Amino acid sequence: MALDYDALFLRRHGFDPVAEPLESDFAADAAIVLASLADDGRGEAGGHVVAHSQGAIAAMMAAVERPDLVQSLTLVEPACLSLTAELPATAAHRALMQPLFDVRHNLSDDDFQREFIRRVFAADAPGATTPEALRAARRLRLQAPPWDAPLQIVPGVPTLVLTGGWEPLYEEIAGYLRETGALHRTAPGGHRPQDSIEGDRVIRSFIGEVSRLQHARAS
Repeated sequence: MALDYDALFLRRHGFDPVAEPLESDFAADAAIVLASLADDGRGEAGGHVVAHSQGAIAAMMAAVERPDLVQSLTLVEPACLSLTAELPATAAHRALMQPLFDVRHNLSDDDFQREFIRRVFAADAPGATTPEALRAARRLRLQAPPWDAPLQIVPGVPTLVLTGGWEPLYEEIAGYLRETGALHRTAPGGHRPQDSIEGDRVIRSFIGEVSRLQHARAS
């Protein structure tokens, strides 16, 4: 999509590829999104925001704070668990993962990563050996649980939720957002449906239609 749009690829707080990972900060993540949408000096501001997994938390928070800057919101497999905390799939996931997050500061990075992957994916994780893998393991341990995010429904911003149709947790979140006004579509690709041909088509079609409607209203 970067061939067709003036695209900015953002890193969340603490996700510098070479710097030491930092504790997660939901507000700082949202501020990064808003800063990227600010006036560029030519009198232009705002844009279409596309976010994946936990990145959807920052995207939603930014849209709530400054809906005037967010022309549309595309949430791919959004980990917005604080919205659905009382629903069955989310409650079950939290019951499984909360005990691990409660002791994360008492575990090594490697031990936390191994247990996280075992609980989420029912798989064994290889030990981290490269500098990149060691940073990724530490970054994972420093992430606050997504159900702690201070989320609210986004008012008046065209929103697409794209899921892979493979995991009840994400379908539950998508269903909740659909009931509050979002458009929900599914595409192949598991946790990364945006990488499939169909997922790419859905996102392009949504952004294109929103842009056409906004330009028509402005003219």
